[in-house]
Amino acid sequence: MTAELVRGQNHPLSQARLEVRVSAGRPIVAGATLSDEQGRVRGVEWVAHPGAPTLPGLEVSKQAAADHRLAFDLDALPGTVHRVSVLLALPTGVGGPVRFGAVAAPFVAVTGLDGSEVASYTITGLDTESAVVALELYRRQGVWKVRAVGQGYAGGLAELLTDQGLSEARQLAGSINEAVAQGLARSVSAPPPRTADTDRSRQAAASAPGPDQPYAAPQGAPGTVPPQSPYDAPGPQGATVPQTGYPGGPAQPDPSAVTQPSAPTGGPVNYSHPGRQAAAPPPPAPTAPPAAPGQPAQPVAGDATGWSMEERLYNQVWGMFEDLARTTAAYRSAVDFADSRMEQELDKVLSDPRSRIGGQGDAAREAAQAKRAGLVDQARAALDRDLAQLAAEAEVVEPALPAAYAAWDNPVWHGYRVPMEIPMALRLGDLRLPESENLSIPMLVRLPLERGLWIDSGRAGLDDPLADSDELRRLAMDTAVAHAARLLAVYPAGEFTVHVIDPAGSGASCLAPLVRSGVLDAPPAAGAAGVGEVLARLTQRVDLVQMAVRGGVADSLPPDLDTAEQLLIVNDFPHGFDDRAVTQLRYLADEGPAVGVHLMMVADREDAAAYGPLLDPLWRSLLRLTPVPDDHLADPWVGHAWTYEPALVPPGSQVLQQVLSQVAAARCSWNR
Repeated sequence: MTAELVRGQNHPLSQARLEVRVSAGRPIVAGATLSDEQGRVRGVEWVAHPGAPTLPGLEVSKQAAADHRLAFDLDALPGTVHRVSVLLALPTGVGGPVRFGAVAAPFVAVTGLDGSEVASYTITGLDTESAVVALELYRRQGVWKVRAVGQGYAGGLAELLTDQGLSEARQLAGSINEAVAQGLARSVSAPPPRTADTDRSRQAAASAPGPDQPYAAPQGAPGTVPPQSPYDAPGPQGATVPQTGYPGGPAQPDPSAVTQPSAPTGGPVNYSHPGRQAAAPPPPAPTAPPAAPGQPAQPVAGDATGWSMEERLYNQVWGMFEDLARTTAAYRSAVDFADSRMEQELDKVLSDPRSRIGGQGDAAREAAQAKRAGLVDQARAALDRDLAQLAAEAEVVEPALPAAYAAWDNPVWHGYRVPMEIPMALRLGDLRLPESENLSIPMLVRLPLERGLWIDSGRAGLDDPLADSDELRRLAMDTAVAHAARLLAVYPAGEFTVHVIDPAGSGASCLAPLVRSGVLDAPPAAGAAGVGEVLARLTQRVDLVQMAVRGGVADSLPPDLDTAEQLLIVNDFPHGFDDRAVTQLRYLADEGPAVGVHLMMVADREDAAAYGPLLDPLWRSLLRLTPVPDDHLADPWVGHAWTYEPALVPPGSQVLQQVLSQVAAARCSWNR
């Protein structure tokens, strides 16, 4: 039975190997410190954090996430350690919330390796704190116990670590935030929680290896139960594959990128959505027709849980993303296993000098290579089977997507009407892996945007050294216009405003669809004066809204203040920007998203090299997108390098003009 702790309460621990699971609803940093009998942390080597995630008997996550699993082996801790403190902190410099009072109360649970909860604690009462000591695992008279702490620190990690007696607290806090910012800048947001009802067991069952297969199914392979702890079987390349949110594993709430945490059952706090307490249950999701014997079930669009078809499709798309990541990880792990076994067999045979003479060594080598080829072929067959199922599902799901999720060539845009409600998410492009060149998954991000966007117009990371710089800049601006048009199209009339800064006018031809249609409130700002005026106006808006929210007087905002979500498109940064303008831009990137001001930069980072490291936090706070396919995004579990392809309007298509004309007409009607 789970012990639901309150602040200050403790509970004995009957096992040494356990996990601490964290659900926060927003990406947070999780770490741990080791303390001696006096409660003092002796040095930075006694702190586990994303930059140094492993200590003897302890392992934490390598990046910020909404869900964490911290693995502990209390018997493996050094004998001088008498206390382990579990730390949570909000990432800094990435444009997210800066205090725990603005996010859902974090929920932490101590569990066994089988997922059974030993004790849980919901950290309530936090306000301005940005770091908190959630739990303490401490040793008393040879017995380990857990205590609910909930001690928050408004000064963040630096203040927390200082309070624990660490002299290098400020430097360590800076390095932790640096490591987290680098991880967030290249990460794809994690998917929504996967419950038992959303388990994609149809695909997993159809692709599970048979009992007579000669290789051990790698962790994360479809049809297998994933390891429950980093101390279990290793994943690809010896690294554990995080199982948060994976179908087939324990359901974990999510991120990211992106949703509210699953409610802990049986607790004193009601986590259900207040708008749904009295609502009728949702209509049942579509079900697939019965499959023929021996054949996988036929895919159906919306075959996931959710309170609307939009939510079901969103969950289904993320499920496809998870499945592709998992089956590819299984294939890569199987190949690594085959290579490792071949090397072991060769080492065993050839370690005897007598076997190297004559044909015995050649025969052993050929036999080992043949076994390796057989294992790889078997793994590839399982991968191809999974890819075929996902491709069949994609063929059904893609035509059923609403406009916010659909590609520009989807027929849904021809019947477009300005929406009355804001959708859950927005499609920014497609993602694929090298093993699945013919299968791509829509890249959906939640609305409102939690991070700004950076459309990289530079050649960094491109394989072609002769790429035309001018052509890349034009493609980057076309990509920005397509994203801005999509944002305007999915918001109700009057609830989204776009501003453009184009100091030298170099993006005039690409911006023509936005200018001609009349969806912009004002022409693109040009010159130093135009840049300063737009930045000053948006900075003032951020200040006013922040003061109103913090003071609880949102009704006192000026009547002429535009309360719609704001998007600022900046072309050719840093041309036309002085030091004051650069400072304002950084401020908007950091503080803007929380109060509805979002940034979309079209820039080459090398052009801003003259500023040195001053602008590094700016680049890291933005989600980098490219105008051409590029494999620079990583998933939150196994770190696959996903190839991103932007969502562009097909050449010669008039869909963009048709959509923008409807948006402009709706805005005119709304303003009357």
